[in-house]
Amino acid sequence: MLRSFSLWLRSWHDSDRMLPTFNKKRIFLILAIVVPVTLLLQMSYYSTIEHLVTTGPDICARGIFTLRKFLLSGNKVIINHVYVRPPPWSDSLPTIYVITPTYYRVVQKADLTRMSNTLLHVANLHWIVVEDSDNKTSLVRNLLKNTGLNYTHLNVHVVEKLTSRGSRQRNMALKWLRDTFSVNDSRPGVVFFGDDDNTYSLELFDEMRYTKKVSVWPVGFTGAMRYQSIKVNAMGKVYGWETKYAASRPFAIDMAGFAVSLQLILSKPEAYFRLHHINAGQQETRFLQYLVTINDLEPKAANCTKVLVWHTRTLNPPRFQSDGDPNVET
Repeated sequence: MLRSFSLWLRSWHDSDRMLPTFNKKRIFLILAIVVPVTLLLQMSYYSTIEHLVTTGPDICARGIFTLRKFLLSGNKVIINHVYVRPPPWSDSLPTIYVITPTYYRVVQKADLTRMSNTLLHVANLHWIVVEDSDNKTSLVRNLLKNTGLNYTHLNVHVVEKLTSRGSRQRNMALKWLRDTFSVNDSRPGVVFFGDDDNTYSLELFDEMRYTKKVSVWPVGFTGAMRYQSIKVNAMGKVYGWETKYAASRPFAIDMAGFAVSLQLILSKPEAYFRLHHINAGQQETRFLQYLVTINDLEPKAANCTKVLVWHTRTLNPPRFQSDGDPNVET
């Protein structure tokens, strides 16, 4: 490239003697600056790409991202796959165990995908997904495997008609926690019941992580209100509930509106969700009554003035004109 530039410069000098000396010096000065800078930028570009190619696996090992199958073509870089991985695991952070019941419907994979993309940004998170099915389905199994999340995949088929959908699945996840961890286990953790059709702010997981017993916060689009919340006094203590639906409940709170310390779950083996003879909206109250009193509740989200989780149920799409290839998973 330098030789070509030299030949061009000599040709230009010979053919343009009529230009004033001042103009020729100015042009020469500009080229003398531009050409070296261009060469340096080009060298920096290729050295950066070479670094990514050779260190991609190391980057993946640190849990940041994986770069696969680079194809270098001239000045173009084509990346076939970029998988984002969770933040590196930290021994200093409590683990968040998110319990998610799921069941087959048209939008199941879409809901689980959206939720997994949120959870990927949360450090020290373990996702417990419990299917309502006779067997673990390939759809959920493959989705969980491809997320890169720490997860446990369980299943239980609910044949009887229950008042509250997901209760048996949540109970199976609670049993798994109690079978996996000892009540004397000192590792800190928190348990959150996160449905797959909700929307979650990342800030919510920061709020719940250091729960001592039971932490609480508002939930959007529920309780017959724009948001259902908790009444907190000037001392930062919970004293009541802001809801239009069954406001007289001892704990008038939504399933997505609280998190429980793992140690508290382990120390209270009788705390499960009722399966029969329980009215809608009473599951949370009965469960929390096994664990705490209202004085034990820890208000989060700026003393329960911020909404960080919403009930955004996904609607089934309109009737299909064609199912297309049955082997294509949606």
